[in-house]
Amino acid sequence: MLDYDAATAFLGEWGRFQRLVFFLLSASIIPNGFNGMSAVFLAGTPEHRCAVPGGANLTGEWLNASIPLELRDGRAEPSRCRRYRLAALANFSALGLRPGSDVELDSLEQEPCLDGWEYSRDIYRSTIVTEWNLVCEDDWKVPLTTSLFFVGVLIGSFISGQLSDRFGRKNILFSTMAVQTGFSFLQIFSTSWEMFTVLFLIVGMGQISNYVVAFILGTEILGKSVRIIFSTLGVCIFFAIGYMLLPLFAYFIRDWRMLLLALTVPGLFCIPLWWIIPESPRWLISQGRYKEAEVIIRKAAKINGVPAPAILFETTEMEDLKPQQQQKAILLDLFRTRNIATITIMSLLLWFFTSVGYFGLSLSTPNWHGDAYVNCFLSAVIEVPAYVIAWLLLRSLPRRYSLSGTLFLGGAVVLFIHLVPADLNVLSIGLVMLGKFGITAAFSMLYVYNVELYPTLVRNMAVGATSTASRLGSIVAPYFVYLGAYERFLPYILMGSLTVLIGILTLFLPESYGSPLPESFEQMLKVKCFRTRQQTTAIRNSKESPKILVTPL
Repeated sequence: MLDYDAATAFLGEWGRFQRLVFFLLSASIIPNGFNGMSAVFLAGTPEHRCAVPGGANLTGEWLNASIPLELRDGRAEPSRCRRYRLAALANFSALGLRPGSDVELDSLEQEPCLDGWEYSRDIYRSTIVTEWNLVCEDDWKVPLTTSLFFVGVLIGSFISGQLSDRFGRKNILFSTMAVQTGFSFLQIFSTSWEMFTVLFLIVGMGQISNYVVAFILGTEILGKSVRIIFSTLGVCIFFAIGYMLLPLFAYFIRDWRMLLLALTVPGLFCIPLWWIIPESPRWLISQGRYKEAEVIIRKAAKINGVPAPAILFETTEMEDLKPQQQQKAILLDLFRTRNIATITIMSLLLWFFTSVGYFGLSLSTPNWHGDAYVNCFLSAVIEVPAYVIAWLLLRSLPRRYSLSGTLFLGGAVVLFIHLVPADLNVLSIGLVMLGKFGITAAFSMLYVYNVELYPTLVRNMAVGATSTASRLGSIVAPYFVYLGAYERFLPYILMGSLTVLIGILTLFLPESYGSPLPESFEQMLKVKCFRTRQQTTAIRNSKESPKILVTPL
C-alpha cells in the first residue's frame, strides 16, 4: 500500500510550491513575535513621584523638598509612593521656615500620593501604567497583565490542536490570525485596566493558536527533509524577526494606543495569504475529501513544473491511510513505571524553569542598563544565532550534553551579573545577552529531545504535559521580573541558579541521540542513575554466581 509521502514524492522536496509554503507560513508567524513581547513597552513603568497640586501654597524650596528620599540600588532617590504631608509643609512655608535648616525633614509625617503621580516622559509618552496609575499599591497589576496574556496562551495551546483537527488547518489558522489582529485592535479602545487585560488574554489565545496551527500545517505539507528545517529554523527565526520589529515600532511610537494600532496593521497583510496557502492534503485525506486533496497536489505539481501521475490516489488505498484505532493513553501512563515517572518529573521541571528563564530575560529588558529599545532589539537579535547553533548541535552532538551545556552557559552568566561593577554597563548587558543566547538555544532543543524520550502511545500526551509546564513557567516569569522592584539583581540570581540546577539535572536524563524512537514502554531509554544501578546489580550477580557453582565441589 502506497503511503502519502511516497504518493507525493514526484513533487520533489524543495520546488517552487514548497518554497512558497515555507516562507509564507513562516511570515505568518511574524506578528506573533511582537504581540508575544508587546507588554515590555505597553506596560512599561516610567520613573514617577507623587504629584503636588498647584494650589498647595508652597514656596519653591518646599516644593522641591516635598518628596522624601529613599535608598534604591545603593543611592538616595526621591520616593515613588510617598510625600511629606502637604498641610504641614504649607504651614512651614507660610511661617517662612526653610527645609533642612529650620525644619528637620526626617521627623515630618508622610502620606501616600493622594493627588496622583507625575511620570517621566524620557522613555515613554504613555503606557497602560501611566493611563491607569498602575504603581505603588496597584503595581501588582503590571505583572498580572502579562501573566494573564500567557494564561490565554495556555488556553489557546489546549484548544488549537483540537479545533484544527475538526475544522481544518487553514480555517483555524486564519481564524486565529483574525482573533489576534481583531482583539489587538479592540484593545486600543480600552477604557479600563480590566477591559484591556481581558482582551489581552484573548489575544494570547489567538497568538499561540496561530503559531501552533501554522507549525502543524507546514509539517504536514512539506517533505521530510524540509520539515525539520521549517520546524527548527523557519518558524523560530521569523518569530525572532517579529520580536526585532517590536522595539523599532516602539522607538518611533511612544504612545501605547498608537503603538497597538501599528502592531495591528501587519496582521492585515496576512489576508491575501488565504488565496495562496493551501489546506493540508493530509488532513483532507483523513476526512475522506480525496478530490480536494488531489486538486491541491496537482496544483503544486503545476507550480513546480513537474508532471503529475494520471491517478494519484486509489480510494481503497487511501482508506487504509486513515488513522487506525489505537489504544487510548491516560495521563497516569506518564507515571506508570519508576523510570518513566522520573523522566516525566525531570522533563516538567526542565520545561518550566527553561521557560521562566527565557521569558524572564525577555520581559526584563527595560530593567537593564542603557536604552530600553536597544536592549529589547539585542534580546531579539541574539535569538537568531541561538536557533542556528541549536540546529547544528542537534545534528551532530548528543542531546544531553548539548542541552545541559547551553543551560549551564545561560544560567551561569546570568547568575554572576550581580558581581559586575556598576560602571561596567556594557559587560553586564553582554552577559545578559550570552545568558539569553544559551537559554534560547536550550529552549528550541527541548521540543526535539522531548519527542525522542517517550514511546508512541504517550508521546503526544507527554508533549502536551511538558508544553503545559512551559506555559505555567511563562505565567510565573513576570513575577520574577517584578522582584527587581525590591532588589535589582534578585531576578537574575533566582533565574541563573535555577537554570544551572536544571542544567545539571539534565545530565541524568537518557541520551536519545542516534537511537530509534521508542514504540513501547519497554523500549524506553533508562534514566542514568537507574541504568548505572542495574549495571552494578548485574556485575554483582555475575561475581556472586561463580561462588555458588564452586561451593558444592
